Formats: sequence, C-alpha cells, structure tokens
Amino acid sequence: MNDTKQDKQVVRSGFVAIVGKPNVGKSTLLNRLVGQKVAIVSNRPQTTRNRILGILTQDGCQFVFLDTPGLHRPRNKLGDYMVRQADSAVREVDLVLLVTEPTEQIDPVEFSVLKRSAAPVVLVINKVDTVKREALLGVIAAYAAVHEFEAVLPISARTGEGVDELLSVLVQQMPEGPAFFPTDAMTDQTERQLLAEFIREKALRILDKEVPHSVAVEIERFEQRETGTVHVSAVIYCERESHKGIIIGKGGAMLKRIASSARVDMERLLGCKVFLEVFVKVKQNWRDSDAFLKNLGYTE
Repeated sequence: MNDTKQDKQVVRSGFVAIVGKPNVGKSTLLNRLVGQKVAIVSNRPQTTRNRILGILTQDGCQFVFLDTPGLHRPRNKLGDYMVRQADSAVREVDLVLLVTEPTEQIDPVEFSVLKRSAAPVVLVINKVDTVKREALLGVIAAYAAVHEFEAVLPISARTGEGVDELLSVLVQQMPEGPAFFPTDAMTDQTERQLLAEFIREKALRILDKEVPHSVAVEIERFEQRETGTVHVSAVIYCERESHKGIIIGKGGAMLKRIASSARVDMERLLGCKVFLEVFVKVKQNWRDSDAFLKNLGYTE
C-alpha cells in the first residue's frame, strides 16, 4: 500500500463481519455501506458463497466489512465451505454485525454465532420499513434476553434508514490503527470475480426455482481492446442437461436476457462498452467436487 498523506489520516481501522441467516439483507447492507455494488443481491437464500470484502474509508476511519454466506445447514461440499467461511469470519474480526429480520423468533444458527464469537456483537434489525415501529420492541426484548449486545440498531438497508446511525456506532468500536487498504479501495475482488458474480446474480433473479443453486460462473476471457472496449467470454455451469435447456431458453432467449442484464452492471463498473458472450456447460455434481470448487475460487 502506498504511504500517502490521505492514508495517514486514518486513525481508526478494523474488520467487521456481517453475519446472519440467508436472505436477511447482508449483501444489500454491505453495498449500502460501501456505496457501490461489491456483492450480488437476490431474493434466493444463500446467494453469497464466498466471504465478500467491502471497504469504506471516511472521517479518519477505515472499515473492512466481510459479507459472509448465510448461516444454514449444509447439504454438499459447497455448503460446507460456505458455513466454514461464516464461522471463520466471526473468529477473526474486531466486531460482528448480526443481521436479522424484525421477528421475535431466534434461529439456532444465530445462537451458534453468538456463542463462537470472541468479538463484540452489534444487533442490526433490518427491513424495519416493512413493519410498524411498535413491533420492534418485542424483537429487541427477545434478542436482549439471550445476549448482551454492544448496541441494537433498527435499519433498512434497502432505503438507507438508520445506516448513518449504524456507522456512528461502528466508529466507536474500531480500534486505533492505520488503514489496511488504499483509502480509495472498495473491495479486494478482481474485475473477473465481479463480472462472474454479476452474471450469476442475473441467473439467480431470472431462472426457475429449481436451477439457480446448481449454477456457477467462470470468466474464460477478459480482454481490453485499444478501442477502449472490453470483450468478455463467460461460461455458466449447471449440473443437468435439463437445466442447460432452461438456462438457454427457447431460441436462446433466456440466456440473452441474463447476458444483457449482466452487461449493464459490467459497463457501469468498468465505465466502457462491454461485448459479452456467454456459454452454458454441464458439469455434473460440481458442488461436491473439491477440484472444481477450488478451480472456481472456493478455497480456504
């Protein structure tokens, strides 16, 4: 990291794990905090598969957020990997954000996080824009009965309500120290990783219910031309021939829809025209293949 004057202005810094059950809005919160799309979002549980790192530097403080896969009971090696990612995150950070929905029912997997974490925990009650304020009192009481939180913050990651207040609390929890990353950094993901995730996000949003979790994406070619354009070739992997047909769609319509939607995000990220071609290949039982998971970057 370059030792710039701007970097020296950082006097507090720390790592913050964002954990919680699937589909509670962890990735939406990360994107809201960072101010840019660094984690894909869909209404499918377990959208996030890896720990996604997002960086925010402001007011003399650098936050390094770790968005983790949703806490769940694994059914394959990919699921095992996802659970280990979440588990290791809560053991290695300065602070844990336990994100939940406004419900009084506490899931056993949330108990397990509270038990394993050596770091202080802030309870973040997300989606408060979907309930009346009076309903939050019962939620807060239910969680307060099982753990002593550093703070309890009701927010809406979707609208931004309460997020500034959350950041104010986080600043007080960060230890003194210099920046870990350049102050203009927002993530440690490569452009290839981000582009692959954009495609997978669109597949999650567009495809039928039975297909999305068996889908993986790999960028085979990323080429920047002298004309200022970027040419990308990607492969969507699925586990069954029947799924391949669904992804491609009649006359290729479904695949074109996925690619067209992903290209919009790619051009916004790269700031230039993107030419994208996407292919579909079958890789049976890839979620239980150690070698294939490693090839896709799902490594410890």
